Amino acid sequence: MAKCKRNRNKTKRNFTVKTPTTNRNYKDTVFRMLFSDRKNLLSLYNAVNQSDYNNPDDLEIVTLENAIYMGMKNDLAFIMDTNLYLYEHQSTYNPNMPLRDLFYICSEYQKLVDKKSLYSSTLQKIPAPNFIEFYNGSTAAPDCTELRLSSAFEHLSGEPKLELIVTVLNVNVGHNAELMQHCNTLNEYAQYVAKVRHYAADMSLDQAVERAVDECVREGILAEFLTRNRNEVISMSIFEYDKELEEKKLRKAEYEAGFSEGEKYGIELNSIETAKRMLKLQEFSLEKIAAITGLPFDEVKKLHANEVRSDS
Repeated sequence: MAKCKRNRNKTKRNFTVKTPTTNRNYKDTVFRMLFSDRKNLLSLYNAVNQSDYNNPDDLEIVTLENAIYMGMKNDLAFIMDTNLYLYEHQSTYNPNMPLRDLFYICSEYQKLVDKKSLYSSTLQKIPAPNFIEFYNGSTAAPDCTELRLSSAFEHLSGEPKLELIVTVLNVNVGHNAELMQHCNTLNEYAQYVAKVRHYAADMSLDQAVERAVDECVREGILAEFLTRNRNEVISMSIFEYDKELEEKKLRKAEYEAGFSEGEKYGIELNSIETAKRMLKLQEFSLEKIAAITGLPFDEVKKLHANEVRSDS
């Protein structure tokens, strides 16, 4: 790849990322902490965009300090080569990410533009947005998918008048090999997460995280980062993994409660679509999916086989 040299003398905006303090009212994430480092973020950007920028100062960080959703801070926002990028990390499936990004991008543009100029006859130029989600949940997912805001529109007729597309990249071990090859930090982060999940299956979460951190340091996986930030990484990892498990339990309960309400009020459900979503959760047996949706067991088996093929 050809190297790109950038010599831009731009005035940096004042709402860049601040170092988090201990007395904060949100929980940070290991991903955000790791890629708040400009060098790591530039490596990730180059891997995603197949580019070869080499000056971390070309990244203009514009992450909003007050954009907090349900106790979790939005991850990373930056301008590169006149484009605006929103990077989000998710450990559970979230179909509402386009709507979240819509709220966030509106706040970004409010900060970036001169509001007075919006009433003039001159077109106000804004950086083109790009939305990327890095997914590393335990539910099977393909290497790359898209989430669209228009999927949330009720009774949509014709082409949507407003659209926002989030590209979802699976960053678990064994997925997106080329991406991992070009961003070693992301590759090592995936290995760390895999170790935490592996050990958490057989021991307490606290023990699993500490063992994963110690093993990664010995093996040279994020060794410097984990050594320097050991206590904070352990604390954040415990919170993240526990939150992931709680969200999976909540969604399972929501499905079961939803079916109960549907039966109570005689609501007809799209059984095939519901079965597909339950299969993605990997929390229900095929027999239970058939019992809840009313689909024949053989039909559920076919849907399951199709899911397996689409993920392979």
